[in-house]
Amino acid sequence: MALTPEEIQRYKRHLVLHDIGGQGQAKLKAARVLVVGAGGLGSPVLLYLAAAGVGTLGIIDDDTVSLDNLQRQIVHDTPHVGRAKVESALDTVARLNPHVTVEAHTARITASNAIDLVSRYDIVTDGSDNFATRYLVSDACYLARRTLVFGAVGPFDGHVTTLKPHQASPDGEPWPSYRCIFPEAPPPGTVPNCSEVGVLGAVVGVVGTLMAVEILKEITGAGDSLAGRLLLYDALASRFESVRIGWDPDNALSGRAPTIRDLSIHAAAAAGPACAPDAREQSPNPA
Repeated sequence: MALTPEEIQRYKRHLVLHDIGGQGQAKLKAARVLVVGAGGLGSPVLLYLAAAGVGTLGIIDDDTVSLDNLQRQIVHDTPHVGRAKVESALDTVARLNPHVTVEAHTARITASNAIDLVSRYDIVTDGSDNFATRYLVSDACYLARRTLVFGAVGPFDGHVTTLKPHQASPDGEPWPSYRCIFPEAPPPGTVPNCSEVGVLGAVVGVVGTLMAVEILKEITGAGDSLAGRLLLYDALASRFESVRIGWDPDNALSGRAPTIRDLSIHAAAAAGPACAPDAREQSPNPA
């Protein structure tokens, strides 16, 4: 996909990058990315993908902007308080980069619309704040054969990974799914939500920016994929760790004898907000 003279000027720092260049920028322009959640994690994802020239961004969120969102949800600003988050994000993206098309979905992602929605995009990123949505989006992406870049945060920590269990890893086994890492959601009420424990806004920005980097890598083919690894960030200790994760042949979605073949198990799921705990507290399944 050819770049206009204005786009060449806008993206010239990408065009001189050895691992991006003109071909990579053309891939970004042709790409379609769905962002689930226009909140704390979705904000830096949307800003950096738009700035990078991703051609089409889909945004799905059914919430409105509140004043206490602005401490971390940087795609919104004070004049947008009370407006739909999708509309607010669309306005910000349009001001940042008019070459980007935004497809706005002012709705909640559900079992009835998830497969159709994610199938319209090349790659999906999930910045939702509750376990029900995380499992739904992960299952939908597997069934639709779409790569998912996932992130979650706690008060001072977060984690990021890339999930593509519909593809085979170099050893011939599938890449792990979300259910390989976290087989089950924690019991209701055991994980406090952000309104109870708080969250440092800049931590959300770090994790969301890491998600944006991994999306851009997946689109352009630059570097090594984060698939098969869980990247952990501890802000208080100023430390990153990378934990290898493997395919669980017994997992219910992508295992040898899967029991999840559609999204019917999500039909009655309620999505209550929750901050994610440290990934290690949610019992990941390391390789």
